[in-house]
Amino acid sequence: MKKRLVAQPVQPTTIAGLQALIDAFVAAYNHQRPHRSLPHRATHDRLRHDKIDKAGCVALRVNGRLHHIGVGRTLTGTDVLLLVQDLHIRVIHAATGELLRDLILDPHRDYQPTGRPPGPARQ
Repeated sequence: MKKRLVAQPVQPTTIAGLQALIDAFVAAYNHQRPHRSLPHRATHDRLRHDKIDKAGCVALRVNGRLHHIGVGRTLTGTDVLLLVQDLHIRVIHAATGELLRDLILDPHRDYQPTGRPPGPARQ
């Protein structure tokens, strides 16, 4: 708030003028900027850049808890983008745009398995 008030081109010369600037800031902060408490912004959206680790996973913190999302060991070291909308997560290959994983996160599990049987793919 202080930064925004100092950045105003015309500075108030009275307490009433300062209060008007503060009231305008509070109104914009609480009712216009995008945040989850507003009805039209009820979802939590974010984009993360990450790299698939040696175990074939990416880590993601949701509601203060760390979750590991299995993608596959064959993709170890691959740069990925995580598109997160609440619990809906998409893991996308950063170079090709290929969708690697699309899941609804189970908030009660630390590890989110791929759903495939372990081991190499059968021919």
